[in-house]
Amino acid sequence: MGLTGGIGSGKSAVAARLAELGAVVIDSDRLAREAVAPGTDGLAEVVARFGPQVLGPDGALDRPALGKLVFGDEQARRDLEAIIHPRVRARTAELAAAAPPGTVVVNDVPLLIEAGLAGQYELVIVVFADEATRVARLVRDRGMTEAEARARIAAQATDEQRRAAADVAIVNDGTLADLRAAVDEVWQTRLHP
Repeated sequence: MGLTGGIGSGKSAVAARLAELGAVVIDSDRLAREAVAPGTDGLAEVVARFGPQVLGPDGALDRPALGKLVFGDEQARRDLEAIIHPRVRARTAELAAAAPPGTVVVNDVPLLIEAGLAGQYELVIVVFADEATRVARLVRDRGMTEAEARARIAAQATDEQRRAAADVAIVNDGTLADLRAAVDEVWQTRLHP
């Protein structure tokens, strides 16, 4: 199963609830970070492509510095994806194969729609939230300016594109309790009927 949603939609809270309910959640963002951890060949390839300015003083990837190089530069973004995505796919396959039989495996993929991966999953759950709500969350929780938040949202798939790929839509414009109830309903009716 694939799980996605735009930045600030609450996808991570949905993934956490699914894990609480017993799903094995494979977090693509975490795997992407592991793929370029200090000492990995992934990090060496990133430095070879983008230069030593993407390293912090501790030798780890300086994500904001790398982000400035690839955000808005289509070729740079594709080059970075060519380094990271194959490593993430391989590790995802390993983790899915290790899940106990009968376990619900949730692939938490932030850019599932943008990467054209919806067709790879039997079921795609998309978390939606109003843009104003998402902007407010990004400003409050991630320290972005309103302009930065809106730019990040604009760089991702539109809600219409997400709706077209969604088998299940979870709207997260309310409270955390509302969101948990919506996830529980999906769990009972679609994942464990």
